[in-house]
Amino acid sequence: MGRKKICILTGAGISQESGIKTFRDADGLWEGHDVQAVASPEGWQRDQELVLNFYNERRKQLKKVKPNGAHLLVAQLEQNFDVVVITQNVDDLHERGGSSNIIHLHGELTKVRSVANEHLVQTWDGDLVTGDNAEDGHQLRPHIVWFGEQVPLLEKAAMEVSTADIVIIIGTSMQVYPAAGLVSYAPPSASIYYIDPKPHISYELKQMTNLTIIEKKAVAGMEELIGLLS
Repeated sequence: MGRKKICILTGAGISQESGIKTFRDADGLWEGHDVQAVASPEGWQRDQELVLNFYNERRKQLKKVKPNGAHLLVAQLEQNFDVVVITQNVDDLHERGGSSNIIHLHGELTKVRSVANEHLVQTWDGDLVTGDNAEDGHQLRPHIVWFGEQVPLLEKAAMEVSTADIVIIIGTSMQVYPAAGLVSYAPPSASIYYIDPKPHISYELKQMTNLTIIEKKAVAGMEELIGLLS
């Protein structure tokens, strides 16, 4: 028998214990800003400076936080399983926690791309300002999937889930589509584990016969789950 495959779907709840705020908790505000103003193509057209500054601040904040125990335990699973992390988070805490196979559905704070070519992506460490251009001469923008934009890696993520033996959901409300629908691609035989202090049992989860709910925050929930899997 080969190693079992685990797909781990993570959302803002896994990074919360590292000190990163979730915008879902605050009536559509993200760090005090209306989400539409800083995370939509319309917001970018309306006030490019506001959007650039917002993500510059998020990038600075990211340097001050560290992966927490949940990130480390997710990475530790690679010792015994084939693991794919599918995250809605734009932070790099899974990378820094030691995970090696990560799909970022909503983009990455540590990358930027040309406004004219979504495939012209580069790593970016400092502030991004108006006049910072890609090699094609066009302005660079945050490499973030904004509201109303396609989620380019969704199909790849769905394919990974469709071949999983175990699916683990951590710190995501299961209400943000299309990502929330990913669990429905799991094979009927897959074991599903859902870690969340206030789990939302979505339509997709209601269909699952082999669902285990762990009503805890990410770190405590992962500690319990490692015991169940070993």
